[in-house]
Amino acid sequence: MAAASINYEAYTDAMLVLGTAGIVVPVVRRFGISPVLGYLVAGAVLGPLGLGTFKAEFPVLRWLTVVEADNVAVIAEFGVVFLLFLIGLELSFERLKTMRRLVFGLGGMQVALTSLVLYAGLLALGQKPAAAVVLALSLALSSTAIVLELLSQQRRLATGAGRASFSILLAQDLAVIPLFLLIAILSASGNGSVMVGLFVALLQAGLAIAVIYLLGRYLLRPILHSVAGTGSTELFIAAILFIILGAGLVASLAGLSMALGAFLAGLILAETEFRKTVETLIEPFKALLLGVFFFTIGMRIDVRELIANPLAIGAAVAVLLVLKASIIVLVARLYRIPRPAAIETGLTLAPGGEFAFVGIGLATAAGLIGARDASFVLAVTSLGMALIPGLNALGRHFAGKLTEPVWHEPPEPPGAERGHTIVVGFGRMGRTVADMLGRHNEIYLATDSSASTVSAERKAGRPVYFGDATQPGFLDRCGLEHAKAVVVTIHDRAAIDRIVEAVRASRPDVTIVARARDAEHARHLYAIGVTDAVPETIEASLQLSEAALVGIGLATGPVIASIHERRDEFRHELQKAMGTSRRNGIRALRKSSRRPDQPPPG
Repeated sequence: MAAASINYEAYTDAMLVLGTAGIVVPVVRRFGISPVLGYLVAGAVLGPLGLGTFKAEFPVLRWLTVVEADNVAVIAEFGVVFLLFLIGLELSFERLKTMRRLVFGLGGMQVALTSLVLYAGLLALGQKPAAAVVLALSLALSSTAIVLELLSQQRRLATGAGRASFSILLAQDLAVIPLFLLIAILSASGNGSVMVGLFVALLQAGLAIAVIYLLGRYLLRPILHSVAGTGSTELFIAAILFIILGAGLVASLAGLSMALGAFLAGLILAETEFRKTVETLIEPFKALLLGVFFFTIGMRIDVRELIANPLAIGAAVAVLLVLKASIIVLVARLYRIPRPAAIETGLTLAPGGEFAFVGIGLATAAGLIGARDASFVLAVTSLGMALIPGLNALGRHFAGKLTEPVWHEPPEPPGAERGHTIVVGFGRMGRTVADMLGRHNEIYLATDSSASTVSAERKAGRPVYFGDATQPGFLDRCGLEHAKAVVVTIHDRAAIDRIVEAVRASRPDVTIVARARDAEHARHLYAIGVTDAVPETIEASLQLSEAALVGIGLATGPVIASIHERRDEFRHELQKAMGTSRRNGIRALRKSSRRPDQPPPG
């Protein structure tokens, strides 16, 4: 009886979606294809509109395809929610303020102009105003996931084209929120007065946003502060998921999308001291959840539409690419972006993006867009997204034929801290190091595993983040790739070792200065790769010597010079001893590994 009550199709559909991650990603990476495109193709082929249409003729396909899209609807919805949360987390009010000229100027103008031109064209083709505005806004957006991954792999985010693309994509991501609100308003006004529906929808949206903001501002920090005090990673992850889903449910109760609530939660979290830890903890789940999202997006692609109307779809793709690329190049030139960067940006961002699927899907479910029109537009969008790598290569080819002047615009790619020093541990020693860096106008970013310490220092205006520097990936989120130096001030020997080894493995060239308990510990730290080790016992003895010599009447200048000289002597002695110890260890290892009958070398 128990077995008969189980919905096996629901389980097999969910397993197929999750299992695809273990098959698709390794295969597509081997051929240099974007995993996003791999998931989209897998979703289209294995979805109910792909091979799933033949399940009646071939019953075995029931176990190899998604039989019913509703079976994975919850997974798909959570994928959208998670994607919007990540976008919000990568933003911050400070970053938007710094980049406002290009984000709200360049990016905003691109979205507005492209939407207006597409809207006029869709009206001319006979679309209703409500459908035309949703389709126009959806097609004006580009693929953030594919483009940023592509530019990151090419290490081109810091180029002129990379910064322009990032600014436009950021504006487009922000435009997703008004798009979702517009769909909610249009669907709410469909059953009565447009003005009444508009007023009610705006009122509900305003109240929901206000509630989420107030709850986030006054309850989010205390919750995370309390959980952080337990030192449990599992509880912290549970708290993050609770915040994401809680904000999504508040938005949903107000008639908005859960994704909007998750976006606001991410935006609020981005302003807190817990941001780096949140980014580190969700990183292992990020690829899987985004993969699930794009797989379910791919399920909406009707392969039959591509086969039935190849010429019409191809012509529509060509028109969309030419139109968007021309507008992007025009707007970029108005903002004095060099012509090579403008051309590369225009071609790379010309295709549609993943949020066209979300927006059009919501509008179709609300009855604003017909199923046939939605199917055609989604086919155009999916084909365009498949062309992104080729269009990017074409843009770089054209850009390479032109001389690109240096571009001095300020925006940086997501999460980029550059030319800074990372201070690990913010007790008395770490605070002193930070103060000295500040006196010399050096930028620093500090971390500490004590939530109370971090909270107090943040109130004082210091850039300190909560987190465990021994946790894999945490220092990467702190900008290790572009850091000048790493200063380790904590006292836990095992933790210092793990941090030094992780930093040296990632950045062989970076300066590492570490606190050491004594001379023996300093020698060990030199052996594992620190640039400089500062033994507490030796440093304390030097300071005592300095105080004593000055106290008995010797001139301060010569005393300080002699202390510096003695400090250098200690350093050289430790480094020399470290080198001798390392050589002796290698000899001992070689000796122990020789066979008894094997003669010694040389």
